[in-house]
Amino acid sequence: MAEPAGRPVDDAFGGRQPTSHERMTGVPWDASYQGAGAPWDIGRPQPAFVRVASMGGFTGPVLDAGCGTGEHALLAASLGLSVLGVDVAETALAMARRKAAERGLKADFAVADAFQLGRLGRSFETVLDCGLFHTFNADERPGYVASLASVTKPGGTLYVLSFSDEGPDLGPHPVREEEVRAALNAGNGWDIVAVERDWIETRFGHKGLAAWFVTARRI
Repeated sequence: MAEPAGRPVDDAFGGRQPTSHERMTGVPWDASYQGAGAPWDIGRPQPAFVRVASMGGFTGPVLDAGCGTGEHALLAASLGLSVLGVDVAETALAMARRKAAERGLKADFAVADAFQLGRLGRSFETVLDCGLFHTFNADERPGYVASLASVTKPGGTLYVLSFSDEGPDLGPHPVREEEVRAALNAGNGWDIVAVERDWIETRFGHKGLAAWFVTARRI
């Protein structure tokens, strides 16, 4: 897969292409998990994913793309499903492995570039994205969703929780519904089943930030 334009390799980012968010901030994602920790790392799964899991919406094997400290991967593992969580932040992955050991759950975690998921050499029936999609700009999204498609079995399900541009409290990367639909299209291997209004909880104690909860099927 060709790399999205404007993502030159940078040794400061582990020899991979920094994302638009990393170029904007000047620091790699790993830095978010050091010090006080990431504001989105609430120490439990987001309610939207808990709801879907409780309704039997997860089938295995499961991929958690941009898994952070592993709460959604561990949610899948608690259901007895085979799961792999991937991220570029090694500090977060170390935290995820610790949580798995402490909770007695079996889950695998690995460093992987979200734009190169085909290199995993695996395929999945359920793919989770909590807060990764909205960090990519319009130039990056087609490559990202094509990468997701490359590891999702035909008929498999993708769930995306992404900041929305609708609501009183907006996150730092709000995305319009039409941008979601433009990215997850048939040309990239996806059929959108639903785009629903939801929330992303943070560590700041309020109800949360406006979000889209997207369900898509792999064509």
